[in-house]
Amino acid sequence: MARLAARHPSARIVTRDLAADPPPYVDEARAIAMLMPAEQRGAHEEAALACSETLIGELEASDLLVISTPMHNYSVPAPLKAWIDHVVRIRRTFRSTPEGKVGMLHDRPTLVVTAAGGFHSTEPARQPDYLTPYLRAILATIGIHDVAFHNLEGMGRGPEAVARALEGARAWLDEQLPPGF
Repeated sequence: MARLAARHPSARIVTRDLAADPPPYVDEARAIAMLMPAEQRGAHEEAALACSETLIGELEASDLLVISTPMHNYSVPAPLKAWIDHVVRIRRTFRSTPEGKVGMLHDRPTLVVTAAGGFHSTEPARQPDYLTPYLRAILATIGIHDVAFHNLEGMGRGPEAVARALEGARAWLDEQLPPGF
């Protein structure tokens, strides 16, 4: 985020720390409200969707999306999954058609930086990676296809491994960050 701010000093950066302030899990009231057509919702259903609307609004207002996440047990951590469950909403961010789901959000550059203690994309690969294909598929569901990934691997292998991974990430970000919006 510091690199983005330095490159685009006038950019409005919205940071949402899902680890520090995780979205609530989708409960029965939210699930019912999400499936209900908007014209049938009352005050109770609108209140149940307030967090979802806030998160979708932030996403709709963005020109660039940056997701920084650890890999937990080969996949997304619970707070990121909760965020996904709020922003992937039928008739709001995607519509269902006989041909499948169609995203309703405009595409935007999306940078995903993942961190893992071990290795999953380079040698010595010791674990599968379900996080990358899942995020690619779920973001496409809502209309976001321009997604680039960078994996910080071996983060549990000591300070030298961490330093190498971070230096690689900085170089990648310098290449990926768009010159202008």
